[in-house]
Amino acid sequence: MKLLEALNWRYATKRMTGEKLDDDTVNKIIEAARLAPTSAGLQPVHLFVISNPEVKKQIQPIAFNQPQIVESSHLIVFTSWATIPDKKVDEVYNYTNSERGISNEKTADTVEGLKQLFSTFSEEEQYHHTAKQAHISFGMAIAAAAELGVDATPMEGFSKEGIDEFLKLKEKGLRSVVLLALGKRQIEEDWLFPLKKVRQPKEDFITEIK
Repeated sequence: MKLLEALNWRYATKRMTGEKLDDDTVNKIIEAARLAPTSAGLQPVHLFVISNPEVKKQIQPIAFNQPQIVESSHLIVFTSWATIPDKKVDEVYNYTNSERGISNEKTADTVEGLKQLFSTFSEEEQYHHTAKQAHISFGMAIAAAAELGVDATPMEGFSKEGIDEFLKLKEKGLRSVVLLALGKRQIEEDWLFPLKKVRQPKEDFITEIK
């Protein structure tokens, strides 16, 4: 399978060349993230796609000065809803129903059930739920990048409070989740490149119940 070959090719690139990716390639990766499945179809995820070099320089110290931040072509900040208010659930289902040409009555029970469910969550539990959806989108983007031959570095080493403040996420009802640097590997400077890709053995990874 092409996807498996691509996933074997990819690794968490530690140094990048700074080479710019073309817009079409980046848009395909973003589209894969947008098409990711989410719980109840709420899509509580928002991406900040940053290619401005000056902005990336300002973000670098917030991300522990990791070089991929400024050496990347694009830095994607995956964010998710800070909470799940009733209004947002209504907005999503109203839009979806409109696009599908069905009445809101058909999804009324589902919408009410979701509102009741999320009302039992604390605000932090609501964020953790939406952040999980962002991680699904994140994984799809990584896989799409690999298929396109684009290096992608997943990054959780950053100050979430710092990114939230820098991007003014609180005012937008969002919180940061994870970063993804996109670009081209600089193999001469990357200590990880020559090392064998290692994952736990298959027999330790799965339990078959037939």
